[in-house]
Amino acid sequence: MVPCAATSAPFEPPASEDEVHAAALQYVRKVSGSTRPSQANAAAFDRAVEEITRVTTDLLAELVSPAPPKDREVERAKAQERAAKRYAA
Repeated sequence: MVPCAATSAPFEPPASEDEVHAAALQYVRKVSGSTRPSQANAAAFDRAVEEITRVTTDLLAELVSPAPPKDREVERAKAQERAAKRYAA
């Protein structure tokens, strides 16, 4: 089972267009089971990535949260600290 990636507050700065596209590409690769589609499937693969990118961008633009935005660097540091504790020898 994949852990839930939902957050209770938006991040500041928001996800960039490149980050959203990379996430869409990762998703399509995962569900299709292919990192590089065949020529016969390339158009469908690329179209799926672009549609998921568009829908995700729309979703992020419409989300509202009563919580203050989270700082990406602060959250990254917290995650690294948790991982260091978890995987310490």
